Amino acid sequence: MLELRNPFLMPPIKLGYSFGDGKVTHKHIEFYGERAGYLGAVTPEPLYLDAGLREIPTQLGIDADDKIEGLKRLTDHIHEAGAKVIAHLNHPGRMANPKIPGNYHISSSDQPCENGGAKPRRMEKKDFEQVRRLFAEAAVRAEKAGFDIIELQFGHGYLIAQFLSPKVNDRTDEYGGSLENRMRLALEVLEEVKKAVSLPVIVRISGDDMIPDGIHLPEMIAFSKVLKEHGVEAIHVSAGTVCSTPPWFFQHMFVPKGKTWEFARKIQEEAGIPAIFVGQVNRFEDIEKLKSEYGAQYITIGRALVADPQFVGKYLGEVPGPARPCLACAEGCLGGVRAGRGLHCVVNPLAGESFEELRPAEQKKRIAIVGGGLAGMEAALTLNERGHTVVLYEKDQLGGQFNLAWLPPKKASLKRILDFYKSQIEEEKIEVRYQEADEEELLKGGYDAVVLATGSKPAVPPIEGLKEYFWTEFLYDENLPSGKNIVIIGGGLIGIEVASKLVEKDNKVTIVEMLEEVARGMEMIEKVMTLKKLKEKGVEIITGTRVAAVDGDKVKLEGAVEKTLEGVDHIVLTTGMKSYNPLYDKLRDKVRTYVIGDARAVGKADDAIRDGYSLALTL
Repeated sequence: MLELRNPFLMPPIKLGYSFGDGKVTHKHIEFYGERAGYLGAVTPEPLYLDAGLREIPTQLGIDADDKIEGLKRLTDHIHEAGAKVIAHLNHPGRMANPKIPGNYHISSSDQPCENGGAKPRRMEKKDFEQVRRLFAEAAVRAEKAGFDIIELQFGHGYLIAQFLSPKVNDRTDEYGGSLENRMRLALEVLEEVKKAVSLPVIVRISGDDMIPDGIHLPEMIAFSKVLKEHGVEAIHVSAGTVCSTPPWFFQHMFVPKGKTWEFARKIQEEAGIPAIFVGQVNRFEDIEKLKSEYGAQYITIGRALVADPQFVGKYLGEVPGPARPCLACAEGCLGGVRAGRGLHCVVNPLAGESFEELRPAEQKKRIAIVGGGLAGMEAALTLNERGHTVVLYEKDQLGGQFNLAWLPPKKASLKRILDFYKSQIEEEKIEVRYQEADEEELLKGGYDAVVLATGSKPAVPPIEGLKEYFWTEFLYDENLPSGKNIVIIGGGLIGIEVASKLVEKDNKVTIVEMLEEVARGMEMIEKVMTLKKLKEKGVEIITGTRVAAVDGDKVKLEGAVEKTLEGVDHIVLTTGMKSYNPLYDKLRDKVRTYVIGDARAVGKADDAIRDGYSLALTL
């Protein structure tokens, strides 16, 4: 058994906070220290074993002794908060990032990843020796750096899983063929690590690759039994592979919650070894369900701790207030790392940022906020927390355009942030006036400052003959047509999401986009899965082309494709947004006036929330 103060672990989530040298920075220490206070154990991000095996350029390393000092500072800081620290050791094999200079790629075979990547070199005897050595040396450094537990990554399509997988491993020697042979390297690595250090060892696996010819649960149950015999303390059970099924690996909102829990329960019951349960554990009721229905002894909570560092403390009743909800969207936590900015979060403006500490306002003010979207609500709550008196004006309903965000297929989890904001505004008794605020209303209200969060409006290009069109109306089930011929002008995020909804009712959909790329601004996993769905549904996507004119049911195209679409029943116009801010010029010379969110610059949800928070710090 792992000797932890409670069953809650934080799994390894890539932060991308190093300076490219693989060493710990102050941002790592701040991030993990803030989250360690109520956890049993914290697992920092995956530690690369060799500088030629990085997944991202800014990953933490444990490849050389010069990393020990920084890692020791990190483990000491986490220990001070009362949590133990787990070193997650991983060899990516063919999944090493091909865009990083100096990276090399080896695997059980020479098969490249299906979704792209370098062609690996088939491993030879010297490679096996090196892999075992890299794991063992990394474990020794981890022990010197103060880590309490070693976690070996044997799943998710990384090197060891590339041997376990019958799809990837086509070898005919002692490392291929039967499960006994395919798990040989895993057991050799485990034994080398156990000989090198005295720390307890846990293993992470994919209970199932979620592809027809990959790793499946029955073999993983058998593998887990062998791991138990070899002294492994617990099995951390996830699903999917980075290569073939990343939505399962990242536990994206597009995959159903609970499948990984089923895998973990079966392994725990049939292999007789404690399982570590993981996968979209982002609500208190998830924890209760895992304990009562699945017999979970260990529960990992990842992105919910990115959204709210005190998630576990709030569950335990040691920190007051509701948890700010994780949306399982991967927009900031995965998208930020891929974009090179490091981990951020859509709903948590503090993640990845170095804002000053939130302090009570020295001078309490009366502040009007015009617009109850994400930026306006975040500003209202933060200003209220600092002691200001806030009046929030909203002409329609709180949430603004984000009320549309959760309507496309499989995105219902996005509604949680709206529910959170609304309940907090009600709980804090912030005054909301459901009316359109005009100049006279704001000037007579005795406000010390006005914050304009009036959002954005659709940008309408001049198209000859275009008179009637829809925007996002078809996202609502009650408006959704069936069996119609529909042209969507504009292939950005909104256009693609409207198309995804329309194809579910057997509509014939054509998307026309002026640029060469569609789904710009869409989170990568959502983009890949949605475009795949549209292709399967027969949606025609025409790029490099503009709509020149509309004549009744005819739509004339010009550019890369020159033709006229006929028999069109409806046109959807999604050609972008433009800031809407009609009050600034009327107010700026009469009262202190600020502009935030889309009203200042059209952006994403996390931009709006961060904008609202950062302004509220300064007033």
